Amino acid sequence: MNSSDSIDCPKTHRVSIPTPLQIFSSVPCFPAMVGPFSAGGDRRVVRVAIVGDGGTGKSTLVAAMASESFPESVPPVLPPTRLPHNLYPDSVPLTLIDTPSSFEKQGARSEELKRADTVVLTYACDEPLSFERLSTYWLPELRKLEVKAPVIVVGCKLDLRNENQLVSLESLTTNIMQQFTEIVTCVECSAVTLFQVPEVFYFALKAVLHPVDPLFDYKRHGLTDPCVRALRRIFILCDQDMDGALNDEELNEFQVKCFNAALQPSEIVKVKSIVQQKVPAGVNSVGLTFPGFIYVNNMFLQKGRTETLWAVLRKFGYDNDLKLRDDFLPVPSMHASDQSVELTCEAVEFLNDIFQLLDTDKDLTLRPAEVDNLFDTAPESPWNNAPYKDAAEKTDMGYISLNGFLSQWALMTLLDPKLSLANLIYIGYKGNPAAALHITRKRSLNRKKQTTKRNVFQCYVFGSKQAGKSALLYSLLGRPFSNNYVPTTVEQYAANVIELKGVTRKILILREIPEDRLPELLSNQDFLAACDVAVFVYDSSDEYSWKKSRDLLEKVVKHGELTGYRTPCLVIAAKDDLSPLPRAVLDSFKVTQELGIKAPVHVSMKLGDSSNVYNKIINAAENPHLSIPETEISRRKKQNHQFHRSLIFALVGAAMAVAGLTACRVRAAKKNATTA
Repeated sequence: MNSSDSIDCPKTHRVSIPTPLQIFSSVPCFPAMVGPFSAGGDRRVVRVAIVGDGGTGKSTLVAAMASESFPESVPPVLPPTRLPHNLYPDSVPLTLIDTPSSFEKQGARSEELKRADTVVLTYACDEPLSFERLSTYWLPELRKLEVKAPVIVVGCKLDLRNENQLVSLESLTTNIMQQFTEIVTCVECSAVTLFQVPEVFYFALKAVLHPVDPLFDYKRHGLTDPCVRALRRIFILCDQDMDGALNDEELNEFQVKCFNAALQPSEIVKVKSIVQQKVPAGVNSVGLTFPGFIYVNNMFLQKGRTETLWAVLRKFGYDNDLKLRDDFLPVPSMHASDQSVELTCEAVEFLNDIFQLLDTDKDLTLRPAEVDNLFDTAPESPWNNAPYKDAAEKTDMGYISLNGFLSQWALMTLLDPKLSLANLIYIGYKGNPAAALHITRKRSLNRKKQTTKRNVFQCYVFGSKQAGKSALLYSLLGRPFSNNYVPTTVEQYAANVIELKGVTRKILILREIPEDRLPELLSNQDFLAACDVAVFVYDSSDEYSWKKSRDLLEKVVKHGELTGYRTPCLVIAAKDDLSPLPRAVLDSFKVTQELGIKAPVHVSMKLGDSSNVYNKIINAAENPHLSIPETEISRRKKQNHQFHRSLIFALVGAAMAVAGLTACRVRAAKKNATTA
């Protein structure tokens, strides 16, 4: 048989797996709470690479698993061996990859390790030196190869161990598991007696389908923070009466939902009794509190039943990264690049209610701690990092207003609809997820119809360095003017609610474009697709600043004509408190006239004089046809279009006249024939 051939194991019976032998504290397990396994993702096959020193029993282990018997002789390296899908409860087949131990075939072994989903690392129970080689060679080698797969340490030839040198597996492996956290399980087996041979590959399968790393923090020896956050959301969803504890009925509903089996009253009593012994605060007069809920799930993990905890998490939509799976996030797909996503009225109403609920002191703002509490049930707070950090209106104390709160959500929905929908669900949105977001009409169609129904407008802010772009963003957020200049090296955003005539409320999002990044951005054909208005800021006291902004304006307008994304434009003369440069003022006025757009808007953020510029930006977005620049090329196209349209109308009119004349002649001929 060639090494490239594979062996299919014909076994069809299922293997019953006892409690795993793991280096965790022994905690009683409630049988009623242990449900069916749920595989992680739609896996077709799991590749298991078996490595270790020569003579440790790698090939014999694989052969014993495939034949259910001890082989008298095996080749040095077996070909890939396929185990049937129905061998283990997860119904996922395994492919066992036996690897050579020799240095000469290190390259082939390394390639298999990089392709492996999990690694079985063997040592011989009767050769202490082979165990030492795990930490001195094999595990460092895996790290050197950057193998990310979980590792199962397996002691083979248990039947040959000297009875006078018996040591517990826990004492033998504790240090190595602490040093190499990629090890998830240690087990000893015997191919001669078939003792725990099936368990080896069950643990290998489980390490992939039900991984430990996302759940367990080895340093703290407890659940990871993302796992606790996920369980907090699950607890809140199950606590239907919102009294902070799961009563017997809620606890039973949780059990049925996750494991399709009800808890008997005596079992509920037993659960609460054991929890109360270990965590006194885990049970109150109502039922199981969140600390108790955490203890129960942590208990399964420490017992080695990761599949049980994963069954709970996956039932509530979590993937292996402890984030909601895509099938729980029905984000509407955009058919055109000039469409965008907004929150529906239903979602905005939910967020209004959430804000009122969090605002316990009724000061119409949320403290940073209250915002963090809002995202306690999410994997992390999405607003702690760019581009959302500091992108919304806040008070001097760092409190966020309702306008800032809603604007922040609008920004997240515009930039990352999937993240926005996921966080809506994380914080408790129970409506139909598909009804939380909607796709806006194409901007090109809005401009054709000269109207729009959008509630969120995105404005690109261009300009030279020190022109006053950042000051424009900060003023939108109500921040005081600062004379300290900090160059903008990356794009930044500002979002806030704008009231129009005291009735209509729209959200304006300003996106500041660093001057140096424009060439790179213009290389993208769809760069302007998401832009409702392009604003060009220049320092009215600096001629160079105006020339640079005029150059940027020309490039953006040209890009819009070439790509078809012709965008409304406004020119802003900033720093009006300084002595304006007459030549720059006159030239900017002349350029806007030639382009057929509104005259430059003069502002001074230092003096607090914004000239109502944000309302003017919204007005330009709502009436896009009034602010789209007209160049010589676009005018010729427009004239040709009008000429062709007039010509078509003329031809149609002439054709109708000819047809009418022909019809009249036919009627006259018929009349004459009748008279005759």
